[in-house]
This record gives sequence, structure tokens and C-alpha cells, in this order.
Amino acid sequence: MEAVIFDHLQEADPVDIELFQGEKQKLIQPTSLKDPKLEQLKEALVDWINRTLTPEHIVVQSLEEDLYDGLVLHHLLSQLASVDLPVEEIALTSTAQIRKLEVILAELDKRLGLQDSSPIKWNVKLIHNKDLLATIHLLVAMAKSFQPELNLPPNVKVEVVVVEVSKNGIKSDVQTEALTEDSCGASNSSSSPEWEDPIEQLLKLEANKVNTVKKAILHFVNQNMVTLGLHVADMDKQFSDGVILLLLIGQLEGFFIPLCEFHLTPVNDTEMLHNVTLVLDLLNNMDLQLPNIEPQDIVSQDVAVTLKVLYALFKKHKGK
Repeated sequence: MEAVIFDHLQEADPVDIELFQGEKQKLIQPTSLKDPKLEQLKEALVDWINRTLTPEHIVVQSLEEDLYDGLVLHHLLSQLASVDLPVEEIALTSTAQIRKLEVILAELDKRLGLQDSSPIKWNVKLIHNKDLLATIHLLVAMAKSFQPELNLPPNVKVEVVVVEVSKNGIKSDVQTEALTEDSCGASNSSSSPEWEDPIEQLLKLEANKVNTVKKAILHFVNQNMVTLGLHVADMDKQFSDGVILLLLIGQLEGFFIPLCEFHLTPVNDTEMLHNVTLVLDLLNNMDLQLPNIEPQDIVSQDVAVTLKVLYALFKKHKGK
């Protein structure tokens, strides 16, 4: 059985046996590589990296191919923790890349609290060898430490084959390895994946408590719209075309959205969807993560979704 498993791995992704002679190596099963949840996690991490490194004009397309030389990790650490490491900007040779990764990972492990006896699921060799499993473990740990509010797909697991090569032969064992925890990585999570969402919790309360919160958010909106001569009376309907949301974001963030960018008086669903899509794009650029929200949800006057958008803005700006 062990030989069959290892032969399958060799066919799918040829492995240099000498590379890990005398040590254990974890390899993601080819079937797990096609898991939609793993793809979602990879996309979420790529999106997070690219948003974080927008000021650096660095764009990552592949976790497997773009992080091995230390350049992206160097800039991520600089942006997330304001760390200036004494490493060369671009390491061209393999030796220089490994030397750069040694400095970066030493600093990262220290800041992640993993420099002592804690089990670490990555190292310089694995990252430099473009090991996807180790790279994802590292990025998830960085996201949890530096940006705990980031919403990553919860409960992502993969099947891995643990291969051990020795002079006596090859031993292999299939295991399941978690990449993210249940309920968006919370250690004390409830069984519901929405447990962290205050709006979902709110809507389960008595109607009078829901109305109290809605009034508070509506008051916040109108306070910021008064200079434009606008007043919102019906939260359930007046945000569905995206116009007030766009004007509100402009007021809160202190920028003007050119009228040519959206429809000030939308007359159909297509124009409304255009406006609301722009709203969600702006929120994403503001690092206000609102997962599982589609423009159509707001256009169709989904109260829960509209509340989530307004609450995100309220939470960010209420003390300003």
C-alpha cells in the first residue's frame, strides 16, 4: 500500500528522493490540490497579499511561484509590522535567496511567538523549495497575528502523505492536516460559522432591540449626510440603488467620487448593480472585509446585508 501511494505521488509530481533522505516530507495529495476550499483559501491569501502590497506595486499571482525568494515576505513584514530588515532588495542567486529567507523567517518566527519550542510548520528549505503546504501555513499564521480581523475560509483541510526515506526503504502515511480553524480560526468558536458576525447575532434578538440598533446606525448616517442636504428615513429601501452608500463613503473617507463613475439617478437594476458593485469595490479597497456579500443582495433590499455594510462603516468611523 505504501509503495502504491508513493508511486502515485511520483507520477503526479516527481520527487527527488535525495532531497529529503533521512527526514520526513509532507506532500499534499493530488486530489486535495483540486479541492474548491483550498482554491478559495489560496485566492484569499493572494488577494490579501496584493492589497497589503499595493503601496509597493507588487502583484502576486501564485503562492507556489512568487514567495520562494523572500521578496514578497520581506515587503509583507515591512508593511504589516513596520520592520526594516538588513537584507538585499532582490536576491538573484539561490544562496542569496536562502540567506535572505533565514533573516526574514527568524524575525517572523520571533514576532509570531514561535522561536522556542513551538512546532513550526515551515522553514527556509521548504519555503525556498516552493512547498505549498509550508507557504500556506506561514501566510495563515501571519494573517492571524498581524491582521486577525481578516476573514479567511474556515475549516480548510487537506490530505497529505507523510513520506519518510531511510536506508531501510520508504515509509508513508496519509493524514489530514488543517490549514485554517473552524469558524474563521477562532479557538473558542461556536458551531455556527457566522458566530462572529454581530449583525447575524443582532437579527436573532427581539424586534425592539434590532430597531434600536438600526436607529443608532441611521442617526450616524444622517449625521454624515446632512451637509449634502440628504436624509434617510427608510433603511430597508433607500440604500438599494447604491447612491446614498457611495455618497456616504465619500463623506466618511474624505474623497469625491466623480459623478461619471456612477449613476446618480439609476432607473433600472443594471444601473443599481453598477453602483452597488462600486460600493463593494471601495469597501474592499478600504480593507473592510465583507465576505459572502453580492451586489444583488443590496439591490434586492436584503436588510441583513445592508446592515452589515452600514455597520462596517459605522464601526470604523463612529469615534471620528
